[in-house]
Amino acid sequence: MSYETIVVEKDGPLTTITLNRPDRLNAMPPQMADEIGAAFYDLGDSRAVLITGAGKGFCSGADLAARGEGSALQNKGGSHRALQNHYNPAINQVLRADVPVICAVNGPAAGVGCSLALAGDFVLAGKSAYFLQAFANIGLVPDGGATWILPRVIGWRRAVELSMMAERLPAETALEWGLINRVVDDEVLMTEAMQVASKLANGPYSLGLIRQAYWESFNNSYAEQFQLEANLQDKASSSKDNAEGVKAFLEKREAKFTGN
Repeated sequence: MSYETIVVEKDGPLTTITLNRPDRLNAMPPQMADEIGAAFYDLGDSRAVLITGAGKGFCSGADLAARGEGSALQNKGGSHRALQNHYNPAINQVLRADVPVICAVNGPAAGVGCSLALAGDFVLAGKSAYFLQAFANIGLVPDGGATWILPRVIGWRRAVELSMMAERLPAETALEWGLINRVVDDEVLMTEAMQVASKLANGPYSLGLIRQAYWESFNNSYAEQFQLEANLQDKASSSKDNAEGVKAFLEKREAKFTGN
């Protein structure tokens, strides 16, 4: 499939998705959301996904200047249609991925761009990056699943503060709050992100199951999580990678996983 607003590159088991509207700080029109969803739907045998943005920004949010069907500014109800038909399905495709997702945040991750970044399992940010829930500044509410994930990751009070004050959260503070995993110098962001992504892309089949376990834990009771772990462990223990891992351990060598 060809894309107009993103670049998709496959290198062995790793797929890299680059948001590619640098002149707009990768502001996301409905078309970009659709293309992100399509790229995740078409991962094939990829074993990890790295998402980043071209130029000086990760994603500055939904493109409020976009025109056509699904535009937030088209007419009354435009925002609702854009979310239901484009942005929410895209974020949902990311969350439903059965492989690890890594986000390398360069510059702003605002609005739905912030939601996209937080849908990743590993979030690395350059020192100049920041996270912004700017909705209140234009009389809107956070979307893209932000009100679901933020209180679960950084707590209710900080989530409300971030959303109501609508102020930039610098990368270093985001790290202190537990919103992201690492902060690195801007010039080595992609190098660091590729190292993490490569390790995960060459990891065992169970990494996707681990991802599933943690995302589903947000909605499960303790007892339900016990059952989910047992079910996922059954799948993992039946995998070729588990057999290889055990064999490599006994032979005192590094395991060679295939993602099966």
